[in-house]
Amino acid sequence: MAENMIIRVQSPDGMKKIPSTKRETAAAFLKKVAKEFGFNSNGFSIYLNRNKTGEILSQNKTLSLLKIKHGDMLFLFPSGSPSSSGEVMDTATPHSSSSLPSISSSSSSSSSSSMIPRSFSAPQVQEDEIDQYLAKQDGKIYRNKDPQLCRHGALGKCVHCVPLEPFDEDYLNHLDPPVKHMSFHAYLRKLTGGADKGKFAALENISCKIKSGCEGHPPWPEGICTKCQPSAITLNRQKYRHVDNIMFENHTIADRFLDFWRKTGSQRMGYLYGRFTEHKDIPLGIRAEVAAIYEPPQNATQNSLELVDDPKAAAVDEIAAKLGLCKVGWIFTDLLSEDTRIGTVRYTRNKDSHYLSAEECITAGYFQNHHSNPCRLSRDGHFGSKFVTVVATGGPDNQVHFEGYQVSNQCMALVRDECLLPCKDAPELGYAKESSPEQYVPDVFYKDKDKFGNDVTFLARPLPVEYLIIDITTTFPKDPQYTFCSTQRFPIENRDILGETQNFHSLATYLSQCTSTAFLDIVSDFHLLLFLVTNEVMPLRDSIGLLLDAVRTSNEDLAQTWKKSEQWATIEQLCSTVGGQPSSSLGYGAMGGPSVPASSSAMWSCLHCTFMNQPGTEHCEMCSLPRS
Repeated sequence: MAENMIIRVQSPDGMKKIPSTKRETAAAFLKKVAKEFGFNSNGFSIYLNRNKTGEILSQNKTLSLLKIKHGDMLFLFPSGSPSSSGEVMDTATPHSSSSLPSISSSSSSSSSSSMIPRSFSAPQVQEDEIDQYLAKQDGKIYRNKDPQLCRHGALGKCVHCVPLEPFDEDYLNHLDPPVKHMSFHAYLRKLTGGADKGKFAALENISCKIKSGCEGHPPWPEGICTKCQPSAITLNRQKYRHVDNIMFENHTIADRFLDFWRKTGSQRMGYLYGRFTEHKDIPLGIRAEVAAIYEPPQNATQNSLELVDDPKAAAVDEIAAKLGLCKVGWIFTDLLSEDTRIGTVRYTRNKDSHYLSAEECITAGYFQNHHSNPCRLSRDGHFGSKFVTVVATGGPDNQVHFEGYQVSNQCMALVRDECLLPCKDAPELGYAKESSPEQYVPDVFYKDKDKFGNDVTFLARPLPVEYLIIDITTTFPKDPQYTFCSTQRFPIENRDILGETQNFHSLATYLSQCTSTAFLDIVSDFHLLLFLVTNEVMPLRDSIGLLLDAVRTSNEDLAQTWKKSEQWATIEQLCSTVGGQPSSSLGYGAMGGPSVPASSSAMWSCLHCTFMNQPGTEHCEMCSLPRS
């Protein structure tokens, strides 16, 4: 009988096969294991059984005396590992140690991810608050006792009244209207449910790139092998969605955004700022609530949109975060006027044309990749995205409708790895790139029915983009909500083409038109707060934190405290120098007291260099140009 044998050793990082002989001592075998797994000689322990019984010690006994045979499985546990390591090894599948995040045993992590298998969770990932909240919810759909079908007592349950799981397809299909996509957290419950409790479940991000580090052949295009070659992709309609509803807080937000198209005829794009909340109409659903729209610099025509670099992007995100908001999506218009007398628009996006063009899908995929969704169930720490797309376009009744969409995770992967192109003459079709010496592109397929009704697989050249789209219901509440409660309208940024500019003259005009005596109501405007932080004359980025907290918490006392600061006094002084009288003509000004006529001997701002000059001078002390 041959003395050579192979011993399998399973660890939390995977399984490896160790060559050995029957006459090899346990000490020599443990040295081999330490070298193979990269441990110190005393940095691990090996057991015969998974429950940490039958430890193999470093001694001179041979493996045959220890009753270890060819093909046996031993279990390795690193020193200092938690007592639950057996569970980790029980649920782990073979994979490289570099791809699995370290496992933490902190109680805070385990409580918020109780529904997620420990082997694939990534506790160091900070999930969004709404994800942490929904992970702790029961999620089951409770039903009342059926008076006709139930034949049991008040405390009993039967198949007609037992609670349903949140991913029950029959229940979702019978809702009004029917729900085609289950929520993402319902999908997670489906993965982690059942008898195995999701021990083999994992969320894998698709990769279309060649794996690096393969040394058995020259790099592409000279060589490729099955180890480094990405798998072919068959496009499927995604069964779940990360966001189940989009809701604008009030009609004013959308109307102000549409004003640009109404006045110019050019299309417009903006970023949606709001928050993610629970959507109770769908089990474990998520709603994106839109509180404001920020319009970045852009070049717009009747048929096109081009974004340009935005130097204020970081400041806008910072302000939104301090207001308790985040960037939840983007919105753009695709409107063509049909009859200007009655205000109708053309119905262009429908089943006979397209809902989203390939170029718009690629743009949506780009945004979703830049706003990925933190997820503990993914080894990469992120999976999918909550970033939504809203299109303002004509509906069947020739009125403006708002349609919400996302693109699938497969589309995100194709866009991220630069494998998807738009078609020039057919907006409803995309095109999967072909491999070139510079880039290897895996084959992309989709399934459709032929003229005989048979399922046929087609190469995605070209590709109908409906395989990549997930539609989301977009709504407005019956009772309007207002995160920003100002009744006046401060000019929106980057609308110079309309003559709407953000400067101290427009600020003075805005303050003079405010009728509210509450200072919080006056400054509670998203675009006004952006101007106060990003203006070039007196930016308040470092001193406006208290005011942002007041707006976020609707605290008038905090707003009154900031109103008494030196910064707001300087702002009012600047407004008075440009010819405005902020709130003074109304008898009770923004300063919160009786109005005082502007002093004729106040400091004045140079129209050429904006330098603040002392009263009584007729020439600027900085640039020497005349005051007028």
